[in-house]
Amino acid sequence: MTTPSHPAAETGSAPVTGASSKIWFITGASRGFGRIWTEAALQRGDKVAATARNLASLADLADQYGANVLTLELDVTNPEQVKAVVAQAHAHFGRLDLVLNNAGYSLVGTIEEASLDDIRAMYETNVFGAVSVIQAALPLLRAQGHGHILGTSSNLGHVTLPVIGYYCSSKWAFEAIHESLAAEVAPFGIKVTIIEPGAYATEFGSPESLKFAAGIAVYTDFKNQFFGTLQNEKRGDPTATPAALFAAVDAEQPPLRLFLGSHNLPWVRTAYAERLATWEAWQTVSSAAQGEAK
Repeated sequence: MTTPSHPAAETGSAPVTGASSKIWFITGASRGFGRIWTEAALQRGDKVAATARNLASLADLADQYGANVLTLELDVTNPEQVKAVVAQAHAHFGRLDLVLNNAGYSLVGTIEEASLDDIRAMYETNVFGAVSVIQAALPLLRAQGHGHILGTSSNLGHVTLPVIGYYCSSKWAFEAIHESLAAEVAPFGIKVTIIEPGAYATEFGSPESLKFAAGIAVYTDFKNQFFGTLQNEKRGDPTATPAALFAAVDAEQPPLRLFLGSHNLPWVRTAYAERLATWEAWQTVSSAAQGEAK
């Protein structure tokens, strides 16, 4: 598997070759990217504290990788359990080099259809769960004097789609939290990278990764058309992603953001060009709203 170009390379910071074995803490390690990245890290000789809601889903990892993997049951929506499990993983391995927030799911439904309870539940996992892990890990990483916090976001952290608008909103929040975090923890030698996959053929579309809001009939045709469009979308091979992830974590100066996939940058570039054009077209009105300095 070849290593693709990445932002660190553009700034002259090549990945560390022959880097020593790293110790990971990964949430949502039972399926999708979490599973693929967990196995890839173990296969390259790293050690992993792999967590999931269902411990049985990780049993084969322990059988195959022995002492290099520590499998732990974790519900990221339970802050006390998060704190205990992060501490247990740190004590077991003696340190944590990489903390990867990967647990999450999508709420499917229009803005009108989704209930407040459904929205809150998704945020408990996608946003508050990630924050709980970060807050549990930071004192340990500070004491070490090093660490790298990674979070699985999406290209939908920059652009949006209808029908999954609340999921997109959770990723926009996720991005803002990690960008602020990066500035706050840099003085402690802690790095932050937001991983932004595009569309991939993972299990993210499975029932375990999706929750559907109760439907309203007036949106049926619109949603059917939307789902039909998604079915025709070309999806990347998720097993091609570990090399890019390793390039980032092995870099002396890792990127704050890392796209995974070839379609992300053109889509985001177009979206930002449209935003800039709108802001510029309305600049006279916006400037007038400044008023006189007092």
